[in-house]
Amino acid sequence: MELAGVDPGHGEGDEGGRRRRGQGELATEVLSVLHRAPGPVTASWVQEQVGGELAYTTVMTILSRLLAKQAVVRSRAGRAYVWSAAADAAGLTARRMRRMLDTEPDRDAVLASFVTALTPEDEQLLRSLLNAAEAAPGAGGRDDGR
Repeated sequence: MELAGVDPGHGEGDEGGRRRRGQGELATEVLSVLHRAPGPVTASWVQEQVGGELAYTTVMTILSRLLAKQAVVRSRAGRAYVWSAAADAAGLTARRMRRMLDTEPDRDAVLASFVTALTPEDEQLLRSLLNAAEAAPGAGGRDDGR
């Protein structure tokens, strides 16, 4: 995002040759670090993996925001918290899609529009996935009451 009157090549956001990250870029980077982690890790470990130039408080803010979005989970390990990704990248994308759908008053119209915009290959894949889910043991029972 460019601000009016600010030259993107100079001044703000270009401290000592460092590029200012875009909105969401840090959160994406933190999630990527958590996906590569050997298990639940501390915020300090995340800070080191991201490059260390970020303040610890910045990393904690990002982790807290990701926790509020249910993209990460945390648990106590002694006096500290350890963090891990709540799902893989596909699961996180599916969760975002579901949240977006949940905000729309006309779910039928949104889903119809989505399906009609699919490529034939994606439509066939979606049909296969729906058929497999229907044939799976316990099909039809949803854990969210729908």
